[in-house]
Amino acid sequence: MMDVRAADSSSRPAANRPPVYDRLSVAQVHEALHKMILIRRFEESAEDAYMRGLSYGTMHLSIGEEASAVGMCAPLSDADLITSTHRGHGHCIAKGGDVNRMFAEFLGKETGYCHGRGGSMHIADPSKGNLGANGVVGGGIPIAVGAALAAKRRRTGAVVVCFFGDGANNEGVFHESLNMASVWRLPVVFACENNLYGMSTSVKRSTAVKDVAQRAAAYAMPGVIVDGNKFADVAEASFQAVDRARAGDGPTLIECKTYRIRGHSRSDRNLYRTKEEIESWQKRDPIQLLEAELEALGLASGAEIEAIRAQVDVEIAKGVAFAEASPVPSAKELLRDVYTT
Repeated sequence: MMDVRAADSSSRPAANRPPVYDRLSVAQVHEALHKMILIRRFEESAEDAYMRGLSYGTMHLSIGEEASAVGMCAPLSDADLITSTHRGHGHCIAKGGDVNRMFAEFLGKETGYCHGRGGSMHIADPSKGNLGANGVVGGGIPIAVGAALAAKRRRTGAVVVCFFGDGANNEGVFHESLNMASVWRLPVVFACENNLYGMSTSVKRSTAVKDVAQRAAAYAMPGVIVDGNKFADVAEASFQAVDRARAGDGPTLIECKTYRIRGHSRSDRNLYRTKEEIESWQKRDPIQLLEAELEALGLASGAEIEAIRAQVDVEIAKGVAFAEASPVPSAKELLRDVYTT
């Protein structure tokens, strides 16, 4: 068992270059930035579609949390797995999801990931190792443990990253799952995206411990706290945890301290947060932090960053056009792919 620690505190080189950049090529770093910008623009466009009445159902935006999703997925291949949450668009894109099919799902089209039947909270892409978003708080945690058990029994070498929010750490299934994962030394990494609020309830009012990562001690696994708005810090912690899991040393709990700039869902009027609090976090925008860091380290020029942004704009425009041009599901196939009634 290891004590709760900050992943970015003691291992940083004298030149202040985060160690994860020695693990990643320049192309991979650029791809990480590309994914973070793609997540942001996807969600902004999805929000616009909702406001124009083009999409169905509500949505939960992760604007401000992009570094957490992309950083945690940085060490993963398509053979590795993730479980996601109701706030899962970023996880899907970070794991290689297709924004064309995501936009189509939002608009209720046949070409969507769930053929227009699932919407925002039920996107899955097994081909990329994404076992799916989940509308149940904490619902993905036992699924991740089951997937990790299967990977261990089948000796596939796969690691499972389990995303969940701070609200889920008070669910009974969180504790049951962490205990089981530790007892059986399963290859799973628990990634808590602590954005400070479960709906409108502050984590300070709902959780007895100061840091969710402290709870790792009860289950004899490492508990790591990272700045969830810094890609490099999240990615380095994820690499270390994934390496540990692949080596057969069992699970890790990583707490990403981050913030959602938008409300809990589209119906959230934000009456429980101050304007000053939101603005203070906007000043620590994870995309801007990564861009500035890459320029300072000579890993990306201003022109290269602008080129990435331009590429994302093209992808978003194509995705929206694809969704709008796609057919709606046929009423004759209303019950297709419905397995319970």
